[in-house]
Amino acid sequence: MTILGKKIRMERILDRNTRRTVIVPMDHGISVGPISGLTDMKQTIRQVAEGGANAIVEHKGLVEAGHRGEGRDIGLIIHLSASTNLSVYPNAKTLVCSVEEAIKLGADAVSIHVNLGNGQEKEMLSDFGRVSYQARTWGLPLLAMIYPRGEKIDDEYDVGVVKHAARVGDEMGADIVKVSYTGSVESFREVVQGCSVPVVIAGGAKMNSDREILEMVKGAIDAGGAGVSIGRNVFQHAHPRKMVRAITAIVHHGATVAGALEQLD
Repeated sequence: MTILGKKIRMERILDRNTRRTVIVPMDHGISVGPISGLTDMKQTIRQVAEGGANAIVEHKGLVEAGHRGEGRDIGLIIHLSASTNLSVYPNAKTLVCSVEEAIKLGADAVSIHVNLGNGQEKEMLSDFGRVSYQARTWGLPLLAMIYPRGEKIDDEYDVGVVKHAARVGDEMGADIVKVSYTGSVESFREVVQGCSVPVVIAGGAKMNSDREILEMVKGAIDAGGAGVSIGRNVFQHAHPRKMVRAITAIVHHGATVAGALEQLD
């Protein structure tokens, strides 16, 4: 039954026809506080849902604040780990929610954040192992956000360390792996080819233009990626609904960058 349950829940995260996804993470508040775009959760979630996003990511305490009870449905991924930028060790993520608690809150999936290449790596991998087991036991899909960030990392966008990070997520039992985009179709294809589960890209810091965002999305898809998990470049956009539509046009409908830009007119 847990196998069937996971298949059903995965279809609320990954489009059952394209096998791709557009996820909008909104878990930033613990890390950096109530930034622009995350003050009125219902309004933000309404806009990204209407734009066609498949799922959102948020922490347990905001599930009720963001629940609309109306409008287009959207998959719910509850984030299990956290740290703040106020910490001496901001790259050290700790578990703040459990798989069972997420299920009680109505989650369709859970996510965990692991940073590799720093002094706290072993604790985060240990947490990852426990969460992976629990998620598999309950038939809940697991999104693993894996980044090479720490004292041993010179360039967190280097294809060598990014594809290593993706492989860690794969081998630890994640159902979807989220990593940074490596900057080109050719290099990101190496990341995708080294991972047996769907790979989605992070949006990163706020970008300078809509074209820049959409070119990154197109590059990831052309490399064989399974979609995106983009936060600030969506919920801090002047028109989040339109930006999601533009991203969705590429991810689910094969649009060109020029075609996707038309969604923003």
